[in-house]
Amino acid sequence: MKRKWVLMLSLAYTVFMAVLFFYYFSKGTTHSYQVAIGGVLCGAIPLVLAKFTRLAFNLSITLSYLVFLFGSQYLGSILHFYGLGWWDTFLHLLSGALLAFVAIALYERLVHREGKTEISPWLLFWFVFSFAVLGGVVWEMYEFSMDQLFHMTLQGGGNSDTMVDLIADTTGGLVIAVISLIKTKSKIGKPTLKKEPLPPESMA
Repeated sequence: MKRKWVLMLSLAYTVFMAVLFFYYFSKGTTHSYQVAIGGVLCGAIPLVLAKFTRLAFNLSITLSYLVFLFGSQYLGSILHFYGLGWWDTFLHLLSGALLAFVAIALYERLVHREGKTEISPWLLFWFVFSFAVLGGVVWEMYEFSMDQLFHMTLQGGGNSDTMVDLIADTTGGLVIAVISLIKTKSKIGKPTLKKEPLPPESMA
């Protein structure tokens, strides 16, 4: 059922961006139809993964991913929400939280079910938090590289823009990491003492 919803939502976003591409291409709006092409490619990623892999899709992560694409590509770039000033910071906050959810999904997939009770909840906290921060750092490295190699203006505000983005990524990841820590601690609870069986002699 989850796989079906993932395919439907991804297909809907891909078709939506494809319609925008043809619309803005007919209008000659270069920037908008280029963004729309990127939207088609990004929206099709879950579809391609579903076609060629056997991944078990996480619906909440896929939905968050598509919401982020909608906010950054359509609202941010095409409708110029980035001109509001705070929109980019808001999206970085969301992306930090999204990366944290991805880290939790990886943790659930990589750690054996029986082993989770033996692992400290703090390890999950640091894994989720570090994963989100690392994702933010890698993205800023990408923006810096594109600006240097192709003379783009992804880091419009220079060092200040980079640091604000990293702080937003870190905050989003920290919030989800703290929530995961609290939930994991509540699940583990207090250890229970096992009663040893009585020896046969004592039952005689």
